[in-house]
Amino acid sequence: MKRQVRVKDGSHDTVVGNMILVLMFALKHNLQKPISHGQGHRMRMAGVDENYTHVSEFFIVGFPSLQLEYFQVVASFFFILYVTTVVGNMILVVMFTLEHNLQKPMYIIMVSLALSDIGFSTVALPKLIARYWWNDGSIGFYTCHFQRHMIHYFGSLNSLILLTMAMDRYLAICFPLRYPMMMTIQTMTVLTVLCWAVAHIFPGITSISLAQMPFCGSNQIINAFCDSRSLVSLACGETRDLYNTIFSAAMVVLYVPLGFIVFSYIFIVISVSRMVNGQGRKKTFSTCATQGFIIAIYYVPRFFVYAAPYFPNLKMTPDNRIAMTLFYSLFPPLINPFVYCLRTKEIKEIVRRWIQRQKAIRPNPGQTVVKETRAGDGFDV
Repeated sequence: MKRQVRVKDGSHDTVVGNMILVLMFALKHNLQKPISHGQGHRMRMAGVDENYTHVSEFFIVGFPSLQLEYFQVVASFFFILYVTTVVGNMILVVMFTLEHNLQKPMYIIMVSLALSDIGFSTVALPKLIARYWWNDGSIGFYTCHFQRHMIHYFGSLNSLILLTMAMDRYLAICFPLRYPMMMTIQTMTVLTVLCWAVAHIFPGITSISLAQMPFCGSNQIINAFCDSRSLVSLACGETRDLYNTIFSAAMVVLYVPLGFIVFSYIFIVISVSRMVNGQGRKKTFSTCATQGFIIAIYYVPRFFVYAAPYFPNLKMTPDNRIAMTLFYSLFPPLINPFVYCLRTKEIKEIVRRWIQRQKAIRPNPGQTVVKETRAGDGFDV
């Protein structure tokens, strides 16, 4: 009988213990998660401790060494830079829309580049301005991933647009008679649409890889915006393979087009050097030199930023790396509309006509009084 009593008491304790577990499960929402063998295996493979803190948002640090008293100056600088970039490129888009004589293959490329520059600046700069203007550097987890994707998307898009621009100049200079038949408005439109679509491929590859990585610990992004390098440094576990994948994708999307651009300009230089007309040779070289300068600004600094981890002697401080990143990312969008507007004869002529039209709309006040006096038979209006 005593043994039976002890069994009943043990059963009573077991029931009470199970009831406590049920209540804990009902009240604690973080316990209401299915246990997945695959997920636990993936966490163990990544080398992540089970007791980790999941990152729900990131913080854009910007320049780590920048003192607080300079925040307003830096914010004002980036705000002026953003407004100037957007307005300058938007003027180019409006001119292309209103002036039918600009609807040519070459100007389709320029408008595509202008829209890409507006998109990149809009994705990158507003959050950076808020970081220094209101000290608001917080950015949501998925918002940061979206910004990272769009940053690399517009970078890939610019690379493909520059390739298309170089191909257009190659056909126009090396095959001037066949150029109108080979490069029509329809052909350039198709190439432009392909550029905007294909540019999603390489950022998409890294987006899929980053989505499978857990983030824990620090959430501070030592950069001016979310990018692949910064997010990989915050991911938990082994990230070397992921960084190699990102580096390989960046090299392909940047330097494969650069290879074609270099070869096209070599053929352009050879073709121009054979020109009999010295004035035409000088004009063509001037145009190619301008485009070559913009291409060099776009590609050369990127190589040092991406290749720095692979060269022990090539060391960059975080401030220098961020400054170089902002230089090659923001300087070309700023100067592109001014360079192409000032060096394109048709655009300069349109701007001159617009200015003359505005002067004609607003005549001299003294002349207005004279005309109105004659019309009113001596009565001033």
